[in-house]
Amino acid sequence: MTFKELVTKRQSVRKYKSETVSQEAVSACIEAARLAPSACNAQPWKFVIVDDEKLKRDVGEAAASIGMNKFCPSAPCIVAVVQEKPNLTSGIGSVIKDKEFTLLDIGIAAEHFCLAAAELGLGTCMVGWFDEKKVQKLLGIPKNKRIPLLITLGFPDDTPREKSRKTLAEMSGKNRY
Repeated sequence: MTFKELVTKRQSVRKYKSETVSQEAVSACIEAARLAPSACNAQPWKFVIVDDEKLKRDVGEAAASIGMNKFCPSAPCIVAVVQEKPNLTSGIGSVIKDKEFTLLDIGIAAEHFCLAAAELGLGTCMVGWFDEKKVQKLLGIPKNKRIPLLITLGFPDDTPREKSRKTLAEMSGKNRY
């Protein structure tokens, strides 16, 4: 599969088959995330794989509130992406430049995870709307850590959608805004 085919294939999946995702497939996605670049090689992330049936359902329910993310409890696997402390140079750079390099780095690593999953025929959905404190408690994540997102993972059980995107002219410029 070419890179263009891969990025065309990757989309947010909100309906999964009940089929279990193999440990080898999860490990391949984690390895892709591990290889992601980060500011000053800080690698400010930890991926917590949740596949225990009850725990996964509880984490999924922490994301399925007020009508949002109803699909999460039925995902075969959920990954909590934990924001770790950056290394000294990345942390100083974030302060000086007033940019959250750790969040940018986590976004890159998360997309590496999702692209690896798509290559393996798996679907993913990055979820930002969830009860963070509840997920922290369920997964034993220290209170001083943040969880910017959850990623659901499994075999898609829906028809791929045609991507609707802005035109190149709407989303890019040359030499000027």
